[in-house]
Amino acid sequence: LLVSKDLGKHLLEVEDLLQKQSLLEADISAQAERVQALNAAALQFSELEGYQPCDPQVICNRVSHVRSCLEELRELAAARRRDLEASRQLWAFLQELEEAEAWMREKEQILASKGCGRDLGSALALSGQHRTMLGELGGRRALLHQALQQGERLQALQRGAAAGGGGSGGAAGGGGAGRLRQRLREVRQRWKKLEELTGLHQRRLRRALAFYQFAADADDLAAWLQDLYRLASSDDFGHDDHSSLALLRQHRGLLQQLEKQRGAVLALREQVASLTAAAGGRCQGPGEEERAAEAAAAAVDVQIRVVEVEQLYGEVVEVALLRQQWLQDALAVYKMFGEVHACEVWVEEKEQWLRGMEVPEELDEVEVVQHRW
Repeated sequence: LLVSKDLGKHLLEVEDLLQKQSLLEADISAQAERVQALNAAALQFSELEGYQPCDPQVICNRVSHVRSCLEELRELAAARRRDLEASRQLWAFLQELEEAEAWMREKEQILASKGCGRDLGSALALSGQHRTMLGELGGRRALLHQALQQGERLQALQRGAAAGGGGSGGAAGGGGAGRLRQRLREVRQRWKKLEELTGLHQRRLRRALAFYQFAADADDLAAWLQDLYRLASSDDFGHDDHSSLALLRQHRGLLQQLEKQRGAVLALREQVASLTAAAGGRCQGPGEEERAAEAAAAAVDVQIRVVEVEQLYGEVVEVALLRQQWLQDALAVYKMFGEVHACEVWVEEKEQWLRGMEVPEELDEVEVVQHRW
């Protein structure tokens, strides 16, 4: 039992062997007490005086032999205990690697199944989920680094045991060291692949966010231009020079806003060109052809939207300039009306004075009236 080379083929089997080893060690301890008592009794026969039923040397040799056999059993038990403990440590570590690899496979499947969203809201939600995954990866990265360091130490111990003949076989021997080395390499490769997939998905999400944000900004700009179009196409030109002047000042502010947005409208084509170039590579996973078709359709929609925004901007500018001219004309007309009204008042005053004028009888007063005339 103690020289068995069976050190278990998985963690549960090693645990079972360790339990059997504990029972065996308990049995050895119990037998040790019995052997000690028997040896003590045997040695009494070697110390008899007079008649001796057996040669004392034979008794001493026999006692020494039994003692050495017991000591050998203890050494074998200790060696097997060490091998089993090493085997349990190895299989526990391999199980930990298996769990880590299963977690990585799960994340790979999640990344492969995730798209990049169909609009800005879904893309933002996916970005939040991806940030959560990045946090999980950060926590796992530290744990995996510690596990790999532990694996390197175990691998060194396994190599030492195999070189020194300490490992009796199974997972704790040279084969265990080879398996451990292979598993460490596989886990490192899978982790590297997972980080590459995560980085690739993050870049695609960023491009998708930029694309959808651009589309949303274009929609907002179009809505803002439509509001300005309604203001610019108003038929309210005021009812007098004061109200017309107020409307003209307000309209000049509208023209200033339009001028500020001219650069943004002109830059739309360049932005949509750069975003469309990357639109086909926004996503990856099952149904890539379908996703590519959706991306192409979305790119076409955005290009059409940009053309609509440019046309709408031109129409708003045209209508705004026309309304500005109309407001200026209305202000000029109302100013003319005001001047005409002032002339009419002046003429009416002069008419009343002329009608009511009387020739004074005094020379001085006549000279004053003549001066006014």
